[in-house]
Amino acid sequence: MQFSNQSRLTIIVQSSDISEGSAKGMERIISNKRMFGVCLLSLLMMSSAGCLSDDDDETTNEIGPTSEVTLEIYHGSSFENATASYTIVIELNHDLAPLHADNFRTHALEGNYNDVSIHRIIDDFMIQGGDFENNDGSGGYAANWYGYCNGQAMDESECSDYKNYNVPDETENGLTHLPCTISMAKRSSPNTGGSQFFLMPDDITQHTWLDGVHTVFGKITSGCEHVTTLSEVETDGNDRPVLPVIIHSSTASN
Repeated sequence: MQFSNQSRLTIIVQSSDISEGSAKGMERIISNKRMFGVCLLSLLMMSSAGCLSDDDDETTNEIGPTSEVTLEIYHGSSFENATASYTIVIELNHDLAPLHADNFRTHALEGNYNDVSIHRIIDDFMIQGGDFENNDGSGGYAANWYGYCNGQAMDESECSDYKNYNVPDETENGLTHLPCTISMAKRSSPNTGGSQFFLMPDDITQHTWLDGVHTVFGKITSGCEHVTTLSEVETDGNDRPVLPVIIHSSTASN
């Protein structure tokens, strides 16, 4: 509940000629009206104070410098028949990569990553997923409007389809492709991030050739050993896991 900066209580008393015989009675009426007005004003002031206090006590949902997203991943033909399941917790950096962190978190909150494949796996390199559109690595788009459409800066009204929404690069943020980090996949041209991401295992050194090209926007704080395990699963000639690796669910918290 909110109030304007200045609350006003206006009491209008119509004036008219009062005969001498009813003067005292009218004085009592006016006095009672004034008392009523004072009481009403006091009640409003108390009510306002109480509401403002309630607002002050409310917990806000604003995101701080970091937030967490948890991925539940299984390896198998289905969740029920999975040979293994893993929990991976990712800390998003909203200070250094605000757009990418917001985009990833929004996708997680909206359930876009649920039941989506980790479609590309390369040992000693990374595991990649997040194509909620086609589930094969060919699709995906930004969760919100971030000022770019098909890799070009423009007004949202000029973008013909929300499926062309992109996240612009935030590559010069000081974050690098070290072990246990998360980075944004994109097309070869700049500013074409959408929903796909990749996770670095803990047995690499640093993918220096990706620094300044792809945007790192967080780190794995729990379960990085599972990323390493998944990076070693059997794959076919197209780097797709022979036995599916699936994000069963994704949840986000402040």
